Amino acid sequence: MRILPSGTRALLLELDGVQEVRDWHAALVRAQLPGVVDLVPAARTLLVVTDPARTPAPVHHQVVPVPALDDLARRLRALQPVRGRRPEVEGAHADSSRVLEVPVRYDGADLAEVAALWGCDVAEVVRRHTGDRWTVAFCGFAPGFGYLVADEGGHHWDVPRRDVPRTRVPAGSVGLAGPYTGAYPRASPGGWQLVGRTTLELFDATREPPALLTPGRPVRFVDVT
Repeated sequence: MRILPSGTRALLLELDGVQEVRDWHAALVRAQLPGVVDLVPAARTLLVVTDPARTPAPVHHQVVPVPALDDLARRLRALQPVRGRRPEVEGAHADSSRVLEVPVRYDGADLAEVAALWGCDVAEVVRRHTGDRWTVAFCGFAPGFGYLVADEGGHHWDVPRRDVPRTRVPAGSVGLAGPYTGAYPRASPGGWQLVGRTTLELFDATREPPALLTPGRPVRFVDVT
């Protein structure tokens, strides 16, 4: 792990992969370090954002004093995240601790192609997708789009993206790409293999929180075909 300053208010953790990012994200949610107000996970990094007003070190005419970030870096190095342990989320983050059930009609344009890649029938693809429990590893690409990975003990997922991306993927489309599954909150271009669609409103700017799929949230897909 490398810890790098990111501006005057944050530290960037460079990690080996998405599993380590998940472990560190879970550890920091549990630790509730003083001054840390946001955690932004990605595929190989985790941004730890601080609030100057809540940082315990004294301010020396800086937005966030360097001693405060140095102290935070020492605290981070002292943490020992446990592989595969997920946070017990409370308070303002309680919604993220509940399993989100996503109803899916498995009629995607690429469902048969995914089955052919795996050498199985369509029913087996659906069985695997609904049988595993997934967790939102990080968000990106578009507001409300979550990159979900199967929890340990689930099936091995490795689905290539389409050679030619679609210029328009309908809102609610559920797809696979590499080790990830995800659902498109809005119509947009995309190259994921589409296996179905959901009617859930995944992102609503007037809702709190706006996104249903937030980092660390467990998810199960339910077949409503």
